[in-house]
Amino acid sequence: MELEPSHSGKAEISASQQHNVIMHNEMVEEFKEEPIKVKQEFSFSQYAKNTGNRKSLEEPSVSNRRTKTIYTPLEEQYMEIKKQHVDTVLCVECGYKYRFFGEDAEIAAKELNITCHLDHNFMTASIPTHRLFVHVRRLVSQGYKVGVVKQTETTAIKASSANKSSLFSRQLHALYTKSTLVGEDVNPLLKLGDLEQAEDVVQDSGNNYLMCVSESFDKQSKELTVGMVVVQPSIGDVMVDCFKDNMSHSELESRILRIQPVEILVPSDLSETTERLLRNIALSSVQADDRIRIEKRESAMFEYPTALSIIKDFYRGGPHSAARNHEKGSYSICMGLESPIICCLGPVIQYLTEFKLEKILLCSSSFKRLSSDPDHMLLSAATMKNLEILCNQTTGSVKGSLLWVLDHTQTLFGKRLLRKWVSQPLKSVIDIQARQEAVAEILSSESSVLPSIQSLLTRLPDLERGLCSIYHKRCSTQEFYLIISSLSRLNVELQALMPAIQSQLSSPLLKTLLLDTPQLLSPAHNFLKVLNEKAAKTGNKTEMFVDLTDFPVIRKTKEEIESVLLDIMEHRREVRLLLKNPSLDYTTVSGQQFLIEVKNSMLSIVPADWVKISSTKVFGRYHTPFIVEKHRRLQQLREQLVIDCNHEWINFLQLFGDHYYILRKAVCHLATMDCLFSLAQVAKENNYCRPEVLEEKSQILITAGKHPVITSLMGDQDQYVPNDTHLQGDGKRAMIITGPNMGGKSSYIRQVALVTIMAQLGSFVPAREASVGIVDGIYVRMGASDNISRGRSTFMEELLETSDVLACATSRSLVILDELGRGTSTHDGIAIAYATLESFIREVRCMTLFVTHYPPLCELEHLYPQHVGNYHMAFLLNEPESTSDEEEAQPEFITFLYQLIEGAAARSYGLNVARLAEIPESILRTAAFKSKELEALVNSRRYVGRLVTQWKKNTVVILYCGGTSFRTNF
Repeated sequence: MELEPSHSGKAEISASQQHNVIMHNEMVEEFKEEPIKVKQEFSFSQYAKNTGNRKSLEEPSVSNRRTKTIYTPLEEQYMEIKKQHVDTVLCVECGYKYRFFGEDAEIAAKELNITCHLDHNFMTASIPTHRLFVHVRRLVSQGYKVGVVKQTETTAIKASSANKSSLFSRQLHALYTKSTLVGEDVNPLLKLGDLEQAEDVVQDSGNNYLMCVSESFDKQSKELTVGMVVVQPSIGDVMVDCFKDNMSHSELESRILRIQPVEILVPSDLSETTERLLRNIALSSVQADDRIRIEKRESAMFEYPTALSIIKDFYRGGPHSAARNHEKGSYSICMGLESPIICCLGPVIQYLTEFKLEKILLCSSSFKRLSSDPDHMLLSAATMKNLEILCNQTTGSVKGSLLWVLDHTQTLFGKRLLRKWVSQPLKSVIDIQARQEAVAEILSSESSVLPSIQSLLTRLPDLERGLCSIYHKRCSTQEFYLIISSLSRLNVELQALMPAIQSQLSSPLLKTLLLDTPQLLSPAHNFLKVLNEKAAKTGNKTEMFVDLTDFPVIRKTKEEIESVLLDIMEHRREVRLLLKNPSLDYTTVSGQQFLIEVKNSMLSIVPADWVKISSTKVFGRYHTPFIVEKHRRLQQLREQLVIDCNHEWINFLQLFGDHYYILRKAVCHLATMDCLFSLAQVAKENNYCRPEVLEEKSQILITAGKHPVITSLMGDQDQYVPNDTHLQGDGKRAMIITGPNMGGKSSYIRQVALVTIMAQLGSFVPAREASVGIVDGIYVRMGASDNISRGRSTFMEELLETSDVLACATSRSLVILDELGRGTSTHDGIAIAYATLESFIREVRCMTLFVTHYPPLCELEHLYPQHVGNYHMAFLLNEPESTSDEEEAQPEFITFLYQLIEGAAARSYGLNVARLAEIPESILRTAAFKSKELEALVNSRRYVGRLVTQWKKNTVVILYCGGTSFRTNF
């Protein structure tokens, strides 16, 4: 533990200290009335201008509670580091604990529920060193940037230096935010006493993506272009995108909802519309730890020349040049990216460099495209939300989503890959059929190979995240050994299964994955064999390597230590002769080594220059001057050994990092196997069928299809009513669905979309039979709600979403519109719904499911009998006796059958829903009477209209003109 020296007010004050006192007094006077600022519900953190919730450099970032004339050396050291990291909560290592100061201490006290008190000039709080990873994660989850400041000097080495009486030197060791939780300080594997239990640790399974967004508006063409770079530093994913967006920013919103980043990097001059969108998304979660962290940076960093200069330095002249031999084309690949992407990549490189995680961007050939992807179906933001693809709309959790139904993966890296599969269904028939064949073989194979491989995947640690941690050189010895031993074990066991894989499997995908993986895993064993297992599991880097041939620095230091120990042991002979005790040996008490115990009765023969260490009633314990000197030297060498071993450990991780991309490919193969096993398990448990997937035909033919999520939620009850679907691009491609409220219309149309998505991601589907033509995109417009924060009414929201669908849908798309037009008057709503549906039928020519309560829309079946069909959800109607008395009128009672049948429903029977909602009986009677009254009036008007029309067609009028008669028909 380090002491913090303090000074009296009478001490002589240096010039720098006088400056600090003046500055401190000014700051206290200026801010004494300002309340302490803590983390707000939402803020844009800005590196340069710091317009968020933290005070700027000129406004001290530390909270003082009383005026002192002198800062302690530790406080001055803290203030110096804080000036460089104003927007960061700093944890400062002080012996056996980490301390917070000033405003950081008050934040820590609030978020960590610990005590905060005044100590010298600043408020302070502290946490134990062994609980650092817990508290850092808690602060980061609340949206803070956290810095860990560590001591850079050791006790023995400092004691032998010229500045031995000065303060321990400290520097920022690591920074952490929501997207950059990589390293020993935040890895729970470090904190386990038993490494064998490490596989059971709940680790970060979420997608901790960092997204960088830039935008440019062309005033002439009035087009908004958005550039995007998405990085997941913890597992190595990098994605880029460039796209045109509309006034509602639906394209940007779609990508954010699909990726679900935890942190977004934006320029300080972000447009008001985009800033409002990000704010709405960031605040959409009730829990603070689920909210997106927004980091606002200088807009100059997003300008093309500046960003390009950063990229050039990184790929051509930066510190990673030597590590870039395997990817010499990275710079040229980056130069081929669109300028909006360049404007994002530069700031991302600079940002990750602050966290020492920039290496993940070295291999630009692994960058993936988010949009304009010919291989994947497009799912819009509204589609992802309304179909509940990744999470349900009620609580935001995974349960109740399509992902929840399909996810039976056993590994965290498999879980992440399946999430990508679900949000990006395939468009290639060959790839879809390859997955289907693999799933079918897993289901039908009687070979013991596949069960053996599935068992290998159980209880595996997060290999993908572990490899990335090693690549960043931020892993502990425990984590490294866990990852490398797991990879080596997988290699050995897969090698043993090779003959059976060759002879017993027929699926090309399964054989490719399983036969390639052992070769990719081969480097792991070479690294494992040089490690001392016991030392690796306990974190003892000084005994880490079995053979020191390749580590001459460590060998030399260890030899010096052995030499000093030998000298101390030889010195024992002299002590024995002096004390006339041939059996005397050194003892160790309370960590003090090489103690010489002398009975109190023999103290007269103890030399005067011996140093007394401790004593009891019987013994005195001493060090000779020789032992004092040698012990001091031994402590220095031991601390130097720790330094040398840490250095060699980093070099060792660097060598392992050269195999990162090969091993990552092997883990990707294992993740694919995990996903295929998951799809097979779902198909088996729910008796799904294998759908036929067609390249050329545009069709969705489903026999006895079910909603996968609702069926799973119902469990063993199995009461879901199956329904058929017949949509064909060259035939009946539009279904107009009517029927009573709560009759199952919305569930049915969602069911059709979800079955289509499942078919194209390679899964079996909940149906008796299914045939699906490749769909290039699914567009869903459902629900009705306003958006006050964007200044949009309910109807405006409806029309904006519909406009996006009209702009994006093609003849190979599936469009689902639920009650379009209900946000305005009946006449306007019918007009817009009618015109929109007719456009999809006649112009877009896509497959369409249109749910409506407007009877006039059903007339489109008569206009386009080849392409449109009317359907409704069946029900049983129990009509009460008719009466003219309002007091005795009763609403109808209906029984839902949830069966889709042909024909249009005459009414929606909303009063039945009112009864289910427990509206008072008196109101129901009045509503029933008025409903019958209005219905009679409308029917009479229609009847009169039909009579007039018929009369005009059939009536013959005789006109007399000049004695001549003329006959004409009206």
